[in-house]
Amino acid sequence: MQYALLLYGDERVWQEADEAARREIYARHERFMKLLVERGALVGGAELAPTGTATTLRRDGAAVSVTDGPFAETAEQLAGFYLIEAADLDEALELARELPSGVVEVRPMVPGPKESS
Repeated sequence: MQYALLLYGDERVWQEADEAARREIYARHERFMKLLVERGALVGGAELAPTGTATTLRRDGAAVSVTDGPFAETAEQLAGFYLIEAADLDEALELARELPSGVVEVRPMVPGPKESS
């Protein structure tokens, strides 16, 4: 089963971090990705640009409005994600515990419709 590991944090902490702190965080993520590759669990993932670069679409019936910025102002922002393969939630949580991120939301992916033969 596939799971999304959603990484949340305060963008200000990252923006205010010095180069050495950033290098260490990237190194920890590289070690995590290596672990996922070794276990055959890495499906994908990416670091996201800061929320100030977001564009939000809101639908109200047929009307769609487009605004600059994130959907909501929050203390923690979505900073990135990993898409992993795990046997079950317990294994996904075991892997998520290895992440250097402060807040990790683990969500199962909804399987798509089966292709008909």
